[in-house]
Order: sequence, then structure tokens, then C-alpha cells
Amino acid sequence: MALSSLQSQRVLSGMRPTGQLHLGHYHGVLKNWAQLQHEYNCFFFVADWHALTTEYENPQVITESVWDMVIDWLAAGIEPSAATLFIQSKVPEHAELHLLLSMVTPLGWLERVPTYKDQQEKLKEKDLATYGFLGYPLLQSADILIYRATKVPVGEDQVPHVEITREIARRFNHLYGREPGFEELVEAAIKKMGKKNAQLYRELRRRFQEQGDVEALEKARAFLENQQNLTLGDRERLFGYLEGIGKAILPEPQALLTPAARMPGLDGQKMSKSYGNTIALREPPEQVEHKLRTMPTDPARVRRSDPGDPDKCPVWQFHLVYSNEEVKEWVQKGCRTAGIGCLDCKQPIVEAIQSELKPIRERAQEYARHPEEVQRIINEGNEVAREVARETMEEVRQAMGLSYR
Repeated sequence: MALSSLQSQRVLSGMRPTGQLHLGHYHGVLKNWAQLQHEYNCFFFVADWHALTTEYENPQVITESVWDMVIDWLAAGIEPSAATLFIQSKVPEHAELHLLLSMVTPLGWLERVPTYKDQQEKLKEKDLATYGFLGYPLLQSADILIYRATKVPVGEDQVPHVEITREIARRFNHLYGREPGFEELVEAAIKKMGKKNAQLYRELRRRFQEQGDVEALEKARAFLENQQNLTLGDRERLFGYLEGIGKAILPEPQALLTPAARMPGLDGQKMSKSYGNTIALREPPEQVEHKLRTMPTDPARVRRSDPGDPDKCPVWQFHLVYSNEEVKEWVQKGCRTAGIGCLDCKQPIVEAIQSELKPIRERAQEYARHPEEVQRIINEGNEVAREVARETMEEVRQAMGLSYR
């Protein structure tokens, strides 16, 4: 079955296995994945090597979390028939590309990644003065480039990671993309498009090369994506020729900005294990209810008759996620006039979260009863991912002169 132009674009995203997944992961990542899997060719991976960059002293946490996390993915609606699910360390080509890219990546590029110093500040209790931690953005780049992903779903704060990947791909292509007879191969590829399409391609390239017309560049890229009679090699040559860099062995990915989904924790801060304010996806219903009924509220409401301010109450943050306009209006009026008590206010949230978690919990229990099925899904995903990674590495080795006979 022919893929649409969107489905032919590959999306790559991963998650570190460092413990049970909670509602923050569900609203921040998994709901988005569940939508993307039907719009793009998606590769979702367990980033166990990435987890080692901060958990190298406690690797058993990673081992214990891998399969639980995959079960949570499946329970949350990630479908193995719609996306490729795999484990990073089961595709050793990630490590090989990381090593080869490290040979050409300037040290300063890694040191200026914003999260490098931010994470060191936030995780002062850990010794992060390691090569692995400095190099984790490059490993992320290898993750993306090994699958030639065209889109990487990220929040605004993670865009620099995609930008450094684009810079690394550009540098690699500049160094190694000039294959023998490149110009002749480009001309042959242009002719394959037909006279009218060839004329349009040349005009768009001229506008970008001579006038710096970025819009013309984007139009040319989209135009090439839709050319059905080009081989992958021809398409990559024409992408490179657009920018004057030779064959695009490693295509530059684009950031796919995802809607900001800030799931509040039980204390009003962002939901995070480090704050101890989470609700796990598979948490028992009675425990979920207890946590929600005992979560803090507006400190000004000492007695039931005291009016409160929803904007100062953590429960209101949950209403912003789960409640419709009618319920939110009821909360605002009832709280400010002491017309409702805090337990009354919490009840719609209890019901909404229990309703959301019930099917997830049931699907998770089913997968947990059949671990061999989960293993089969991942094994198949590992094979698909490795086949794609092998193809990329073959071209990379050849371009770098490492394809010895």
C-alpha cells in the first residue's frame, strides 16, 4: 500500500527507562506518540544507553524498568502494527555512528548545548563529569541520523538538540558527500524527473543559491519528497545539490514542535518522580483516590466556610487539564464563595483520572500476563530498526572510506 507524503516521513523519539511511568509521561509524550503513529512512519525506542549517562552507578534501575515501560507504552495506546518499538542497545549501529560522528564533532558544540550545564546544576548529587554525559547530545544525534528521521517531536526547550543534529549532519555531508562523478549523477537524476519538473527544481535551486531564498529551499525539499521516480540515492544527491554540499548521506531532521502539556503534580509543581508528586499509570484505584483526596489545597481555606482562591490551589491545575468549562466555572464560583468544600472540588478530578487510567490499567495487566508477547513485539521491532540502521551505516562507512573488502 502506498504511503501518503506524511506517512513516508520518518519520526524518531525515545524515552529513558528510569522507573514507572506516570500521568506526566502520558500527557507529555505518550498521547502525542499515539497520534503521530497514524500520521508518520514512527520509530519509538527505549533509550537505555541514554539512561546510563545519569544512572551508571545504579544500572539495575534501568534493567527493572525496560519491560515495565514497554508495557506502559502498549497500554497507553502505542500500537506495534502502527509504529516500530525497539531497544536502543539492541541496535549496536547507534554506538558505531556515535563513535564515527565524535571524530568530526567540535568539542565546543557539545559544551554549548543548554541542557549540559542545566542538568549538572539540577543533578548535583550525581557525578556527571564524564565523557558519556558530555557526549549524550551526540548520541541523540546518532539515534536520529541512523534512521534518517525527517521529524523529531520535541518541546521548545529541546529544539537545540535537533539543531546540533542538523549541524552535525551538515558537517558530515560537507566532509564526505562529494562522491566521484557527483555532478554527472546529479544531472542524470534531474533528467529522470522530466523536463517540467527539472526546470522547476533548477529554478528553486537558483533562487536559493543566488538570493538566499529560504522559502525556495523549503519548496524544493518538499518537491523532492514527492518525486516518485527517484531512487533514495538520487533524492539524497539532489537534496545535497540544493545547498551545494554534495550528497546528503545523513539528511538534516526538522524539529516537530509538540503542544506544551504540563501535567501538574499533586503539590502543584510539574509532575516528577524527583518531587514525589506522581500518579503512576498502573497505580491501584484506591491508592489514586487516596492521593487525590489528601492532596493539598489553598492554605487560606482552613475551615469549610472559608472562601478560597482556585489560582492558589493545586487542585485547580488538575481542573485545567481534565474539566470542561461548566465544571471549571462551578469550581471558580463555589471555591471563592465557600459554596463547595475541597472534597467536593476534588470529586470530578478523582472520577476523570480513574476513568482515564482504568483502560490503561486493564491493558497493562493483560500484557503483564503475557510477557512473551511483549518480548516478541520488541524482538520484531529490533530487527526492523537494525535493518534500517545497517543500511545507513553501510553508506556512512563507504563515504568515510571504511568499507574495506
